Amino acid sequence: HNQCSPILCLVGPPGVGKTSIAKAISNALDRKCVKISVGGINDAAEITGHRRAYVGAAPGKIISGIKKAGVNNPVFIIDEIDKMTKDIKGDPASSLLEVLDKEQNDKFVDHFLEEEFDLSKVMFILTANYVDKIPSELKDRLEIIELTSYTTKEKLSIAKGYLIPKLQKEYDLNNFDLKDEIILKIINDYTKESGVRELERLLRKMCRKIIYSRLSNEKSDYDFDNDLEKLLGKKKYLYLDNYDNCVGCVNGLSCMPTGGHIVKVESVYHKGTGNLLLTGLLGDMVKESISIAFTYLKSHSNIFNIRLELLQENDFHVHLPSGGIKKEGPSAGVTVVTSIISLIKKIKISNEIAMTGELTLSGKILAVGGIKEKIIAAMVNGVKKIYMPKDNYYEVLEYIELYDNKLEIKFVDNYKEIYRDLFEK
Repeated sequence: HNQCSPILCLVGPPGVGKTSIAKAISNALDRKCVKISVGGINDAAEITGHRRAYVGAAPGKIISGIKKAGVNNPVFIIDEIDKMTKDIKGDPASSLLEVLDKEQNDKFVDHFLEEEFDLSKVMFILTANYVDKIPSELKDRLEIIELTSYTTKEKLSIAKGYLIPKLQKEYDLNNFDLKDEIILKIINDYTKESGVRELERLLRKMCRKIIYSRLSNEKSDYDFDNDLEKLLGKKKYLYLDNYDNCVGCVNGLSCMPTGGHIVKVESVYHKGTGNLLLTGLLGDMVKESISIAFTYLKSHSNIFNIRLELLQENDFHVHLPSGGIKKEGPSAGVTVVTSIISLIKKIKISNEIAMTGELTLSGKILAVGGIKEKIIAAMVNGVKKIYMPKDNYYEVLEYIELYDNKLEIKFVDNYKEIYRDLFEK
């Protein structure tokens, strides 16, 4: 059965339980569990061992892990495979190939042992945060299972069914029972994350405060309805991300490791020579998508009834707020075009409308990632309508229970459809 057992790779944002699932699999199979992390490794010898000729030579992490387990068929968890780096010392991802590939890992040679070792009975489970950062030669051999962000409802049931009972036992607090609305208040006002790590930290903080005040005779009992701010401090997030839009300001949607966010794309113009200035700590991909959007606008200016001279005789400045957060990805294209058209035509776009989609030079809208996170972010921020790429249709339908009756999602294939909808009606 080992020849056909797949190499699982759990991919998802931090705190959604990738490592916990891997450990649960090893418990269910009743096999020993070994965990190593390869994040930040740049030396292939860390995987395949050093040759004995070197001073301080040692076997690699794989053989060391097997030795620690004491059996040749453990569940082997390899964490953070998307964070391996390549440099002059070698390419650790390529060394992992020999470890993971069922065709060749029954004769794995560690340079320190200089003997063949059979790894074919080992069950490998890998974890990563981003699919696109997994080295391509590894991705080919992996069974990728995506774990998405938790919805507020899911966080609530995790807190009730698992976190609170665990903390009651740990801190010996029998009266630490929170009503649903209190837990929801903590989730919405004090956390902004995909997983439940921050939520657990906050619940622990509450437990410690309760114990401290009990021991110092300050207060023996807390009324959680009114005392939440005493226990956790002032609200951290007031959901003011979706403030009112002015002309030239449009809601985009982005997905970051912490979950989905609303990004207000702003643009202004002034006398100049048709230059484009971009700010907001942008990655190369975002810069490119904004340039594409601007070129698309220039080349199709007649469709949008915009004088080409206006675009050539002025300088445009596009800004994506939260300058402290790095933005990456191509999904800002449609939002940028809408922002500039809104600016030129002096038509305000409602802050109840958001959009996401990669734009090509011909105006086609391509699929984007992070769909679930973007839908959650839109709902939390009071958005009523989202423009989504048609290519994401089936993926969006998977989450229909999440947004049904709360959000209108309009699927678009070409930018002209958004233009007709927003500027011609």
